[in-house]
Amino acid sequence: MKKEAMLYEKLEDKKVHCKLCSHHCEIAESKYGFCGVRKNIGGTLYSLVYGDIIAAQTDPIEKKPLYHFLPGSKAFSIATPGCNFRCSFCQNWQISQITKKDDKENVFNSYIEPKEIVENALNQGCESISFTYTEPTIFFEYAYDTAKIAKKQGLKNTFVTNGYLTGVALEKISPFLDAANVDIKSFREDFYKEICKAKLKPVLDSIKKMKKLGIWVEVTTLVVPDQNDSEEELSNIADFISSVGKEIPWHISRFHPDYKYNESYPTPIKTLHKAYNIGKKHGLKYVYLGNVLDEKNTVCDKCGGILIKREYMGVSEIKINKNGKCNRCNTSIEGVWN
Repeated sequence: MKKEAMLYEKLEDKKVHCKLCSHHCEIAESKYGFCGVRKNIGGTLYSLVYGDIIAAQTDPIEKKPLYHFLPGSKAFSIATPGCNFRCSFCQNWQISQITKKDDKENVFNSYIEPKEIVENALNQGCESISFTYTEPTIFFEYAYDTAKIAKKQGLKNTFVTNGYLTGVALEKISPFLDAANVDIKSFREDFYKEICKAKLKPVLDSIKKMKKLGIWVEVTTLVVPDQNDSEEELSNIADFISSVGKEIPWHISRFHPDYKYNESYPTPIKTLHKAYNIGKKHGLKYVYLGNVLDEKNTVCDKCGGILIKREYMGVSEIKINKNGKCNRCNTSIEGVWN
């Protein structure tokens, strides 16, 4: 469905300036933004994927991954086509790297009203709605409208995002956004420029702003062999997260060959353990490994007791009381527990 976009301004000669993400596209009449799903039609910017659902299912919240946010709960997870990054190792490229301007046959037409998304979430016993799989920034209007309704119905809302939102967009969504898992794909500008067709600094700025706005933040880094797996780079990422908040969980995820990196090889387990040790060395309280079975439990930073025991994507035991404290030593554990 076509809907007028939020957060843009009209310029001369029917051009528009999109203020939604940090590409800050200036789009001529009849042209698309970098995301390929926002189009200038007659001097008005439109989202072309409003309600255009390409994926919808119920997931454990741990799949996002969010480990300190309603552990053991279910999240109704949705996505539309498209992305504002072009990562050559994308793990969801089949749906994220397609755009409306490439959709000659208009096959993506499974429109679902925001209120229906909320009804589905409630009917399936979910405690939250997750805007995920592709980049929620590019279907911001739909996420915003859905999140507002969800909040009124007692549901929480989460983004799984590359963090390329502008500060204005974050402020707009912040009253309805409870948590976000943000990718830090690298700590080098040249990596972001060459691999993602984006910039690093706006991502770091988004994480800091989310923290200030009271949005619970967790960070994921997909460790790609020979690309972002050096000790120096992993140390820089860990150091940045620690500087924003030592309580921010860092998910270190194992890469598998895919998309344009299908001739690479999976991340060695020893590399993930190296990254884990680096995170702990830099003072991060909670470091987790993804796409492997190791290091999934949440452990109390003070007494060392297991607070949340996880098996694959599920939670088998929680020892955090309703006040968010360790059952053994009464230490406050950072997160959203109810």
